[in-house]
Amino acid sequence: MTEGNFVDYVKVHLASGNGGKGSVHLHREKYITKGGPDGGDGGRGGHVIVRGNKNLWTLINFKFKKHFKAGHGEHGSKNRSTGADGADVYMDVPLGTVVRDTETNEVIFEITADKEEKIILEGGKGGRGNWHFKSPTNQTPRYAQPGIPGQETQVTLELKVLADVGLVGFPNAGKSTLLSVMTSAKPKIADYEFTTLKPNLGIVKYRDFRSFVMADIPGIIEGAAEGKGLGHYFLRHIERNATLLFLIPADSNDISKEYEILLDELRRYNPELLDKERLVAISKSDMLDEELMTEMKAELDNDLKGTSYLFISSVAQQGIQELKDRLWTLLNE
Repeated sequence: MTEGNFVDYVKVHLASGNGGKGSVHLHREKYITKGGPDGGDGGRGGHVIVRGNKNLWTLINFKFKKHFKAGHGEHGSKNRSTGADGADVYMDVPLGTVVRDTETNEVIFEITADKEEKIILEGGKGGRGNWHFKSPTNQTPRYAQPGIPGQETQVTLELKVLADVGLVGFPNAGKSTLLSVMTSAKPKIADYEFTTLKPNLGIVKYRDFRSFVMADIPGIIEGAAEGKGLGHYFLRHIERNATLLFLIPADSNDISKEYEILLDELRRYNPELLDKERLVAISKSDMLDEELMTEMKAELDNDLKGTSYLFISSVAQQGIQELKDRLWTLLNE
């Protein structure tokens, strides 16, 4: 999937259908010139329904179609005939989609299961026909209820990527390169910061035909929790990952400090993110000789305080199989 086709944030305008009017009708047929009331009810207006679809990975369907309007209910008619209900409108969204009220920014609901359906806007009820209002003192009512109008609103759809492993790191840490080596994904790779502007997903093939999903997410910078850089656009995707893989390059000035900054950004955004399983991978380690790697291990054992880490090189294919093994273990403990 190309970067331009990955749409994870969109605003849409919704309108449900009006309810049909109840009928005002008096029964007439041969030999019955003054029958009683028999006006039928109006049909309900169509609902706007959000439905989960496991085959979708992006909100691109809403990139060019942003207005959804359900059908109106038909009016009632004679012989107590109820009008037809308005046609419902279904909006298929990928799993992990959060629906918010655009005006208040409140979460209305989330879609996390395939074929899960939630009514976001109910259609108006149909009005009752005049036969409902007959009584001993009013045997020929000549009035009926109008249908209830439909509703209109604007909502925001946010996609939080559903992946087993999420790559966390500063810009230009080598996340896209690692994803391209471990999966068949072809993310954009270049030697400048913020090459990745949208999440990339790839399926990691493991032993015995097993697999798991890895997400390369736009790079984080200090202050992202307050919205700097890509800010919340990056951080919301982390919430859906089961395991976090922190990627820090071996040529970093201070690996443990970088790791602490990343952890702090996650903590400030949502403290629950620190409850996830995590692993630190020191990338670009093909630049290190044995002596330097031994020194770094001694420092990391002291600084990372028990957090698991390993040295890898995406370009030289070093430590990739061990990384897969460690991630699989974390995912299935």
